Amino acid sequence: MNQATTAAATPHQVQDVLLAEPRGFCAGVDRAIEIVERALAQFGAPIYVRHEIVHNTYVVNDLKGKGAIFIEDLADVPPGATLIFSAHGVSQEVRREADRRGFQVFDATCPLVTKVHIEVAKLRREGYEFIMIGHKGHPEVEGTMGQLSDGIYLVEDEADVARVQVSDPAKLAVVTQTTLSVDDAAAIMAAIKARFPQIRQPKQQDICYATQNRQDAIKVMAPQVDVVVVVGSPTSSNSNRLRELAERLGTPAYMVDCAEDLQAAWFEGRPRVGLTAGASAPDVLVQRVIQQLKQLGAVAVRRMQGVEEHVRFPLPKGLGGTGLDRPLPTERSAP
Repeated sequence: MNQATTAAATPHQVQDVLLAEPRGFCAGVDRAIEIVERALAQFGAPIYVRHEIVHNTYVVNDLKGKGAIFIEDLADVPPGATLIFSAHGVSQEVRREADRRGFQVFDATCPLVTKVHIEVAKLRREGYEFIMIGHKGHPEVEGTMGQLSDGIYLVEDEADVARVQVSDPAKLAVVTQTTLSVDDAAAIMAAIKARFPQIRQPKQQDICYATQNRQDAIKVMAPQVDVVVVVGSPTSSNSNRLRELAERLGTPAYMVDCAEDLQAAWFEGRPRVGLTAGASAPDVLVQRVIQQLKQLGAVAVRRMQGVEEHVRFPLPKGLGGTGLDRPLPTERSAP
């Protein structure tokens, strides 16, 4: 049964839509996408990008249509090509290989991830080992752990903490994947501190401002609605954390890559819908979901009050412009 038939068969399920604020693109994602677009405009297609520039199907397909080619292995990039590192960051070995192959490289690593990399390198020179809180296999985790050849240990949950073996507990620091659940990371951090009381923590937490702001918005929104819809791709860590958080708060939640993923059955007996989007999901997808919810009966769409984000990051040298004249990530047209 197609979406239109489903909507027609079960009209007026949805009544109200509450839009989370903030939601959608963060400054790091905004910057990464612009780096690819400017490179295409300046150097022409194709432009090669190692890994998905950000974890969103719509964004990746849009850039593919403009001439970006996404690869995982640098051997797939021809000599002399322009290469962009994704927003998630890369290991030192990937950087060295790109240098050996002579590519023109632009780094779209989120500056907040770069901050973690710099801290790891600095403390390693001072003799520290590291515990990293994160998800195995995520490109950001691989990039951060790949800043070092050894001496960094991944923990995904509290049980992993008990298995870590370090050389000197007095020379131990902790870093965190930037897109984790704030609450989950806090629980793991408590277990780390209980086992390693002397561990050195970052001056500011590694979880990024945008991840925290979107999770804080869910905490306010979830109790006010009957069901939460998160716009985000399956590979997006921060989007998955939003869905999990809503469910932990007792509100059914679903994640959709596009409006066509919505299922009318989700809203049966649940007329109040909360809508948010992960930090890598563009607002065009949110607007399409709103239109689909209207077809399911929604008559009112209102925004909740939330934090205004004013963070902007400059572009790399060589792409013409500072990046400081960008619209704020929170500036959106009304639905």
